[in-house]
Amino acid sequence: MNGPRIRRGTEPLVVAFAHGGTDLAGLDDQFISPARALFDTDWWIEDLYAFAADMGATLIANDISRSIVDMNRDPSGASLYPGQATTELCPSTTFDGAPLHRFGVPDEAEITRRLQQYHRPYHEALSAELARLRDAHGRVVLYDAHSIRSRVPRLFEGELPQFNIGTNGGVTCAEELEAAIANICAASGKSHVVNGRFKGGWTTRHYGRPEDGVHAIQMELAMRGYMAEPEILSELDWPPPIDPHPPIRPVLRQLLAAALAFAKGRP
Repeated sequence: MNGPRIRRGTEPLVVAFAHGGTDLAGLDDQFISPARALFDTDWWIEDLYAFAADMGATLIANDISRSIVDMNRDPSGASLYPGQATTELCPSTTFDGAPLHRFGVPDEAEITRRLQQYHRPYHEALSAELARLRDAHGRVVLYDAHSIRSRVPRLFEGELPQFNIGTNGGVTCAEELEAAIANICAASGKSHVVNGRFKGGWTTRHYGRPEDGVHAIQMELAMRGYMAEPEILSELDWPPPIDPHPPIRPVLRQLLAAALAFAKGRP
């Protein structure tokens, strides 16, 4: 399956899952370890936000692993965080810097093939859904849902805040929406930051056009909010299961409710 899975709703809210996919596109033998290739997946992210469908949101999920091609990277290959450690459009390493490929990194022809076969269909679908809902309601919110391990020394120091809000410095959405999301996170009593280490990936930056009625915000969650992260990571027992009652889910419900209220012009 090349295209994303879409669950269409009628409310002006799109929740996107770029990094929950675990399909290695039949290229398992190209990786040093298929388990390592899936290590940086946004584990259980769709399960965590499954309630959004009942709110009338449109859900767009990608099944292809980010180790094949990263849906949240600029298709030109330009870095989103110049001067900082990150992973590429077709990653050569894990977040920790461990090599991924058995026979060398994908060449330009292979990268182009993956862009056309996987990256483009995902973004064509996302663009179409945003246009559909904006045309119906006047404005729409794109909530780009992500998660990451709480500690990744190569990418950031110490423990990541629980809630990491990215609006590319306030460019991709109205100040009112950014403030509403940040206030809910602050009231939760858990740590949060606005435009810290994660300021919003290519998805947020590409689609966030408040002047055109599309307001985009990225939420990068530290995984400890919904699963038990081990102190020592191992390919043999990663990932742990999702908490059956994730302690941050009530906060996530509030966040999506606030995004929807904003899109509908409610205080």
